Amino acid sequence: MFTVTILTVGKLKEKFYLAACEEYRKRLQGFCACSLVELPECRLPENPTAAEIQAGLTKEAEEIKKRIPKGAFFCVCTPEGRELSSEELADTLRRIKTGGKSSACFLIGSSFGIDPSVKAMADLRLSVSKMTFPHHLFRVMLLEQIYRAESIQAGTKYHK
Repeated sequence: MFTVTILTVGKLKEKFYLAACEEYRKRLQGFCACSLVELPECRLPENPTAAEIQAGLTKEAEEIKKRIPKGAFFCVCTPEGRELSSEELADTLRRIKTGGKSSACFLIGSSFGIDPSVKAMADLRLSVSKMTFPHHLFRVMLLEQIYRAESIQAGTKYHK
């Protein structure tokens, strides 16, 4: 069975976001195994300097690199990434599966971004919009889009 891992920097606390994430994770079980891994966000001062931010991103990168499943297709969610339609995401996942990979890993970075060394490792840099979204909401949006992509591949009526 295909496996999807979503790595997120930062902890989700709000019950309504948690409930939405769990709903899409449950729905995905019919198509693939899906796990969410929360990594600690580096604590920074109230008004961090550029050097402090970079040091924090470097520290987060160490943990991220340890948690990327070996051999997985690695997608970094980042504002400067490529925008894909739902159908294009479905096609990307289909190509990953038919190309011999048994897993995909998506990364949602911290509020300060993602270390360039992690971005350089990505098979795909993905952006969902030029707009800015809260990381917690984006987690729900990403799960929904992965579910939609799997539904498209399966030919269900979810995607209209």
